[in-house]
Amino acid sequence: MKVEKAKITDGAQMHKLINKFANKGEMLPRALSEIYEYIRDYFVVRDGDKLVACVALHVSWSDLAEIKSLAVVEGSQQQGIGTGLVNKCIEEAGELGIPTIFCLTYKPDFFEKCGFALIDKAELPRKVWGECYRCPKFPDCDEVPLILSLGPPRLLSDQGEPGTHSEF
Repeated sequence: MKVEKAKITDGAQMHKLINKFANKGEMLPRALSEIYEYIRDYFVVRDGDKLVACVALHVSWSDLAEIKSLAVVEGSQQQGIGTGLVNKCIEEAGELGIPTIFCLTYKPDFFEKCGFALIDKAELPRKVWGECYRCPKFPDCDEVPLILSLGPPRLLSDQGEPGTHSEF
């Protein structure tokens, strides 16, 4: 499967996929208007006309970007698709010259396998909390923060080890 930039026609399917997991408490919900507003942040994986996965890389500042809304349909998990999407975000951050990526997640083990390290929320700049007031869990955030510092550009294999992967 191929990781590519989202198109406006992907918005409704991305909204449905993200909020399916959000309804189970596995990620935060996203409004359809927010998905359309930030459509350029998103990457997707499709199987024909069906969207099977998505992720966003949102630039927070000149030296910081966030991975958001990583979701893979249940029947396509454990196939390297999530890792492929994270790789694409790492690659784009490197191309943009952004040296640090962070995420807030309920699945820290996955991101640790991708090379991210746990950090204290207080280590993140206040700017990253700008959208928190819209969160249904505000002010009692229970997401786990992780960070990845980029040196030379690198990609992750399906197992979260440094390497390259050409097909997802």
